[in-house]
Amino acid sequence: MSFVFDSTKPIAIGCDHAGFAYKTALVKWLIEKGYQVKDFGTFSADSVDYPDFAHPTASSVAKGETCFGILLCGTANGVAITANKHPDIRAGLCWQNDVAIVTRQHNNANIICIPARFVALVLAQQMIELFMTTAFEGGRHQTRINKIPC
Repeated sequence: MSFVFDSTKPIAIGCDHAGFAYKTALVKWLIEKGYQVKDFGTFSADSVDYPDFAHPTASSVAKGETCFGILLCGTANGVAITANKHPDIRAGLCWQNDVAIVTRQHNNANIICIPARFVALVLAQQMIELFMTTAFEGGRHQTRINKIPC
C-alpha cells in the first residue's frame, strides 16, 4: 500500500495524556488550514493507556478511512510500536524536519509519531507539513519495504 496524501479523506489523529495539549492545538491548526480531521482521542490530560488511542488511529489508516495518521505521546515510542503492529502501517518516529522527510522518502510511512515532550509545537507542525508533502522515492526503498511483513 503506497501512501499518497488524499485531501478528500480526513487525517487521523490520536494521543495519550502526554500528547493531549499538542493534539488539541494540532487539530485546531489542521482545521484552520482546511483539512478534515478524525480525532481518536484522548480528550483530556487525565492519565490513559496509549494503545487505546493508537490502535483505532492505525486501524483507520490501514482501512483507508483516513489519508494518513498523526500519533503523539511523551516519547512517541509507545504509539509507534503499537501502530506498527497493524498490517500496512509504517509509523515513523520523527523529532526533526529531516527525519520527517526521509521517513516519507525512504519508508513510505503513513503515520507520523511525534514525541510531545521533546519537540516544540511549531516543529511538530513543520514536520506534519513536510510529511504530507514529501513523496515516496520508490525504487530500492520499495524493495526494502516489501521485506518488512512477517
